[in-house]
Amino acid sequence: MSRTTEPEVQGPQAQDPVEAVPSFWRLAVYGFQHVLAFYAGAVVMPLLVAQGIGLPDEDIGLLVNASLLTCGIATLLQAVGFRGVGIKLPIVQGTSTTAVPSLVSVGLAAGGAKAGMPTVLGAVVAAGLALFVVAPVFSRLVKYFPPLVTGTIVTIVGITLLGVAARQVGGGDPSAKSFGSPAQLGLAAVTFVVILLLHKFSRGFMATIAVLAGLFAGTVVAALLGKTDFSKIGDASWIGMAAPLHYGIRFDTIAILSIFMVMIIVAVESIGQFFAVGEIVGREVDGKGVTRALRADGLATAVAGALNSFPSTVYSQNIGLIRLTRVKSRWIIASAGVIMIVFGLVPKIGAVVAAMPASVLGGATIVLFATIAVVGVQILLQADLTDQRNTILVAASMGIGFLPTAFPQFAEQMPTRQLHALFESGIILGTLTAVLLNLFFHHLRLPGRRKEAVAPVDPSEDYMQHKVRTKDSA
Repeated sequence: MSRTTEPEVQGPQAQDPVEAVPSFWRLAVYGFQHVLAFYAGAVVMPLLVAQGIGLPDEDIGLLVNASLLTCGIATLLQAVGFRGVGIKLPIVQGTSTTAVPSLVSVGLAAGGAKAGMPTVLGAVVAAGLALFVVAPVFSRLVKYFPPLVTGTIVTIVGITLLGVAARQVGGGDPSAKSFGSPAQLGLAAVTFVVILLLHKFSRGFMATIAVLAGLFAGTVVAALLGKTDFSKIGDASWIGMAAPLHYGIRFDTIAILSIFMVMIIVAVESIGQFFAVGEIVGREVDGKGVTRALRADGLATAVAGALNSFPSTVYSQNIGLIRLTRVKSRWIIASAGVIMIVFGLVPKIGAVVAAMPASVLGGATIVLFATIAVVGVQILLQADLTDQRNTILVAASMGIGFLPTAFPQFAEQMPTRQLHALFESGIILGTLTAVLLNLFFHHLRLPGRRKEAVAPVDPSEDYMQHKVRTKDSA
């Protein structure tokens, strides 16, 4: 890779923004912007697991560092990859919050706290390896994910995540007295307004780092108002990493099956996001690409378990960031992976970013998550929405996907931890609804019906392309 002063490389790759290698300083700045977009998610997930299982406070920092480290490794596997592994697109990977309920259930069933961790990590390693092995099966299922389905899934992802963004705008903790106060909303507004102003009045480089600039401005204002807490920076060590298999490892069949079921659901959800990235960067995603991507996901999950962390998945907020900035180089995502590895090995640096108030981050995520929904709508425009069946599919999937967002209590009534995990995520419910309704409306052949009555919703040659149809191709 040669360094240049321009965002794109010269020569044969100059026309391909995915393969463009920006100069070092652009790699650093753009990569850091992506790190800020998904840093909070990488930290929150291990906190939830640690608190759910009942780990002591000193172990929480260990799990957070492990999560940051493995997020970086997983991102490099996906964006850079090697033979047969990695989709080689600008995709950020991180720990999956979808797996939290099952991880906590497995840990508590195995004794809770440190006693349960060997079983949890054993299940993560085994489930990751299992996904790596069965990944080729998913390439045969790609035809069941036309633009109608993937557009619906991506739209549901964006709409569902807006609830997360709204919580961040309010301050992060709905139980706090200051949640939603004018001060919290004002900090979010600073970030939000700076992003809008830069997109209105700036061109080129400044427009592409609008999110980073907004976060910086919001943090500065928060510091001036005394709304930031930098005390943890002094407490954090400069270098820190737990040894692999710090808690030990134990393989339990039921625990492995439980986590593997979650991995399958996450994999189905991720397929739509692989297509969304392909749509944004103008790169066709086919069955082989899906196989490589899921192999990277499975391998990253197995490595995460060995390094005391948890299952890996695609981070949606970074898809929104790519769409917003139009900076599509996978090497920028690779640089974000390297930065995250550094954060995982140097807790003090991570503590600086962690000092950013939730409301400041919310001012950016409210735009990023909504942008994901817009990408989903753009994909849906490629489907035939004049067909009443397609309209019902989109409406039913979005409606069912919204249920857990409106009332999380539905999950608490479920009799098994697998159903609890299913009903806790609107993204998972909406995804499964879209997939099953597509099978029902467009692939299920009833006796006595003519073959033409169940023709696929999109021409077969368009299943993996998700391309914008022009007047010439219509």
